[in-house]
Amino acid sequence: MSEAVRAVALFKTYGVGPSAVHALDDVNLTIARGTVAALLGPSGSGKSTLIKALGFVSPADRGEVYFEGRLVVKDGAPLADLAYLRRRHLGFVFQKANLTSFLTARENVEIACEFGGKTDGRKRARELLEYLDVAGREHSYPEMLSGGEQQRVAIARALANEPSLILADEPTAALDSVRSRSVMELFRKVAHDRGAAVLVVTHDHRALEVFDELYEMEDGKLRPHTRNTAAVK
Repeated sequence: MSEAVRAVALFKTYGVGPSAVHALDDVNLTIARGTVAALLGPSGSGKSTLIKALGFVSPADRGEVYFEGRLVVKDGAPLADLAYLRRRHLGFVFQKANLTSFLTARENVEIACEFGGKTDGRKRARELLEYLDVAGREHSYPEMLSGGEQQRVAIARALANEPSLILADEPTAALDSVRSRSVMELFRKVAHDRGAAVLVVTHDHRALEVFDELYEMEDGKLRPHTRNTAAVK
């Protein structure tokens, strides 16, 4: 599969002098389409900083980011319309589903479809909810959904624009082990079925066999996780 995103020699520092924190320290990473990868590491290791750099939210101080083979960020300077890329080609899932409380499950996905430029938002929203096994909850408001159901709707929302890259930051932190594994397996399904690249930040080591690739961050440095070769094919 072709690469979705590639980071080359990313550096990011917060603060100056002795108190400076090197959140990204010469980070190199390539995620291919059709691949689901996990990003592990302790709090403060730089995981969220890397996600923000790859998602064109907060660029690195130095380094390059390529999106689908095209150089789009160099040394903190955008070389493309990053807001357009985020809106049309990226999907985001967070620790909390952050669904709009006054919209139903279907409407939460439908509005994302329309924002991403899809003209058949209602039909696509229903198809995505069915794909993620929550079609029966399309008329339910977020407060009526379980935590796992909310995350499934959030993943459907992230798929609204048919993204090349999905970035998930601790998406199962608030879920029990059963629901957590279910959500992780959904990310694998999305990557393999739909050809998206999926990068999941997680502290949860209970379902690592779900991932094709495992990476670990510590003190701003990225390296392959020791169990990388044990991924399920």
